[in-house]
Amino acid sequence: MLQAAAAGLAAPLLGGCAPRERKQLRFWAMGREGEVAAELVEGFERENPGLRVKVETLPWTSAHEKLLTAFAGDATPDLAQMGNTWLPEMQALGALEPLAPWLAQPDAPPAEDYFPGIWATNAPEGARVGLPWYVDTRLLFVRHDLLQRAGIAQPPRDWAQWREALARLRRAGMATPLLLPTNEFEPLLALALQQDGELLRDGGRYGHFTGPGFQRALGFYLERFARAEAPGLSNNQIANVWQEFGRGSFAFYISGPWNIGEFKRRLGAELAQAWSTAELPGPQGPGASIAGGASLVMFRRSRLKPECWALMRYLSRPEVQQRFYALTGDLPSRRSSWTLARAGEPPLRQDRHAAAFYRQLERARAAPAVPEWERIVQEMQLAAARGAHAVDPARGGEAAVAATARQLGAELDRRVDAILEKRRWMLAQRGGAA
Repeated sequence: MLQAAAAGLAAPLLGGCAPRERKQLRFWAMGREGEVAAELVEGFERENPGLRVKVETLPWTSAHEKLLTAFAGDATPDLAQMGNTWLPEMQALGALEPLAPWLAQPDAPPAEDYFPGIWATNAPEGARVGLPWYVDTRLLFVRHDLLQRAGIAQPPRDWAQWREALARLRRAGMATPLLLPTNEFEPLLALALQQDGELLRDGGRYGHFTGPGFQRALGFYLERFARAEAPGLSNNQIANVWQEFGRGSFAFYISGPWNIGEFKRRLGAELAQAWSTAELPGPQGPGASIAGGASLVMFRRSRLKPECWALMRYLSRPEVQQRFYALTGDLPSRRSSWTLARAGEPPLRQDRHAAAFYRQLERARAAPAVPEWERIVQEMQLAAARGAHAVDPARGGEAAVAATARQLGAELDRRVDAILEKRRWMLAQRGGAA
C-alpha cells in the first residue's frame, strides 16, 4: 500500500508549478556539510523551478538534541542529514519515513551500488529509513619513509606484522611509533568489529564485553600501551597532530578521510611522497573497520514526501557526490561515484590516498543498531582510556594485560547492562523474551 502511494505521489512533474506556487523544503544539515548543501541544492532548484530548498545548518554539538526537541515539539523539517548511529533512536521514536516504497521505484539508486556495511547501518530493526549520503571509516595513515628506514618494506597487513613493525621502529629509535589517542573510541571499536563475536548479545539486550572477541581486541589495544608503543595521551594533549606526524614522532596513526586534505595542506611538497594510507590490519589479514558517515532521512510528518525523495535522489547522483567530495573531502557513499573521471586527476578509486579507503569500506562493519549505542560506545572509550593508563610498561606482561582486559570487560558489561535495562523491558512488552 505504501509503495502504491509513493508511486502515485511521485508521478506529477515537480517542475510544473508556477513560480507563485513554489513549494519550500526544509532541509537540516550539520557543520560544513550544511554550508556546502546550500550550494549543491542550487542545481536541484534549477531542475525543479517549482521548488525551493531552505537549508538550515546545525552545529554537530547540538544537532542530536535539536532533532529530539523538534520531534517532541512536532517541528521536524522535511528531511535531514543524520549520523548513521542516530538512526536506531529516531527510528524507534517513529520519526522517520520508511524508504522501502521509494527505493522500489525504477529510478531509485540501486542497493548494490552502496558498500554493504554502510548500507546495513541504514536499516535498524530491519526498517530502511536512511539513504547513505557520505561515508566514513578508519584506517592507517603511514609514514612509508620511516618504515623503510627501519627495514620494513610494506605496511603491515595483519596483527603479527603490525607487532613486528612496531617493535622494529622502537629498536630503530622511535619512542612511540603509534599514535592511539585515548579520547577516541573508533580505533578500539574497529579492532572489536574485526572479531567474529558480537559486542551485544541476545538481540542487543546485554553487553558481551567479557566475550572472547572483544577481549582479544581489547588485549591487542592495551598491549600497545603496555609495550610503550603508543603514548597514553589524548588528542588534546598533543599540540599539533599534523606537525608531529611530519616530524616523524610516530609512523602510524588511525584516522579518517578528512585527514587526507589536512596532511596534504600541512605537510607540504617535501613530504608528499613520504606518507600515504593503508588498510587496517586484522588478526589474520586486512581487517574490518567502522561503518560511519551520515545519511539522508525523510520525516514522517513531512507533507512534501515526493519532493523530499526527489532531493534525496539528486544528492545521491554520482556526479553530485563527486562535487560534494571536492568541496568537503567527505567520501562518496556510492561505488559508481568512485569510478568517475575527475578533471586532471584519476578516479577517486585510483587516488594515491583515497584508494585504501575504498578497499577498507568494502570491509566496513556496522555497529550494533540499538538506540543506546552512543552511550555504550562512550563507556567503551572511557574504559579503554582507564586501561591504557593502568598498564605499566615496566610491568606490562601478557598476564597483566589480560587481567586488565578481563576487569574492564566485566565493568563494561555491568554498565552496559544497566544502560540496556529499558530496552529489555520494552522488548519484553512487545512479547520478546528478556
